[in-house]
Formats: sequence, structure tokens, C-alpha cells
Amino acid sequence: MYNLLKYLSVEKIFYKKTRPNAVVPKRASPGSAGYDLCACLESELGISPGATALVPTGISIELPSQHCVAYIFARSSLGTKKGIIPANCVGVIDSDYRGEIYVSLYNRSGQNFAVRHGDRIAQMVLSPVFTPELEAAEALGDTERGSGGFGSTGI
Repeated sequence: MYNLLKYLSVEKIFYKKTRPNAVVPKRASPGSAGYDLCACLESELGISPGATALVPTGISIELPSQHCVAYIFARSSLGTKKGIIPANCVGVIDSDYRGEIYVSLYNRSGQNFAVRHGDRIAQMVLSPVFTPELEAAEALGDTERGSGGFGSTGI
């Protein structure tokens, strides 16, 4: 049995600058779920329409246990107003990764987009993760929905 509640009381996540000019992630307001990740660039980086670019942040983190994960999500303003979103939709930083965080940005707009040093390019949300053992079964429990997928519950 996993007790994930003990992982909700983590008070500190250690970070390291991997580049001297990196911007430390921070939450925009006390109610923000995510920490803004900023581009760490020597010069402007252009992303053409339909193209993807790997953008360094200059930051690495140490998650406290295998029961924690960091997710990289789009910033709503970039995605909605500019069409700039993470190429993999949601990035996953595993607890044992200690390298620099990069954000793969995809330009789904019809306009060129310039990323500059210090631009807030994504948000990092920390979360507990549940990792029980998987066990093969001959049958699974019934539900009202059953195997219905892709629209089976309506629009």
C-alpha cells in the first residue's frame, strides 16, 4: 500500500543552474500550480511555422523520491494566443533525471515566432506519482462503461 500523502508535504525541491545566465523557475502568483520555465539563450531562436525547436532552460532539478514527477505543460498564453506549445504535449521529468531541462516547442501557428533569453516558455508542475506493481489478470472488473471509448460517453 502506497501512502502518497507523505509526498505532498515536500517543502523544498533543489535546483542547479547548468548555465550561468539561467532564470530560476518561479510561480507567478501564490495560487499558481506551476513554476514558469524560462528560455536560457545566448541569442534569439526563431521557430518557423510547423517547426519544432529544443529550448534550453539552464536549470536541472532533484526530485525528492521516485514517488514524485515534474510535468512540463504549455503556458496558456503562448498556446492560445501565439500557437506555441510543447511538441510532446506534456513533458515528463523522472525522479532520477539530473540533467538540464529542455523544452521542445512546436509552432502550430502560421507566423514565425522568436524566443528570447528569459522568455517564459512553459510551466513545470510537480506531482506525486503512483507506481504499484502490474499484475496480469484473466479478467477485469465490470463497469457501466466497459470497453466503450472515444465518444462512448457523449460530447
